[in-house]
Amino acid sequence: QVQLVESGGGLVQAGGSLRLSCVASGRAFSLYFMGWFRQAPGKEREFVAAISWSGGTTYYADSVKGRFTISRDNAKSTVYLQMNNLKPEDTAVYYCAADDYLNGSSWIKNGGAEKNDYDYWGQGTQVTVSS
Repeated sequence: QVQLVESGGGLVQAGGSLRLSCVASGRAFSLYFMGWFRQAPGKEREFVAAISWSGGTTYYADSVKGRFTISRDNAKSTVYLQMNNLKPEDTAVYYCAADDYLNGSSWIKNGGAEKNDYDYWGQGTQVTVSS
């Protein structure tokens, strides 16, 4: 079992930056592939970024490539999402998720973007970008 708690959301003007954090507790953090997803009102939850257990492999949605950076610190059991040059369309609740490394082949095949590959989810943190 893994418990995930996100933080770092807030209100920011367009062009600004935020860094989200997701702290994991429970089973060894390094055994999990991690992902960030987001959900805007009235829309489906969508993939944002993902990172392998070692941090050596990362994936991004096209909409955030070049602006967002995912990273992890296994010693702190934390995954981060650095968000730069934020746009109003980035407004959403952001969720982190964990996928057991035993499911690695599916995670890799799907580029970390498949919601159903993830076993655990946090409660989410709100990000609002004003124009």
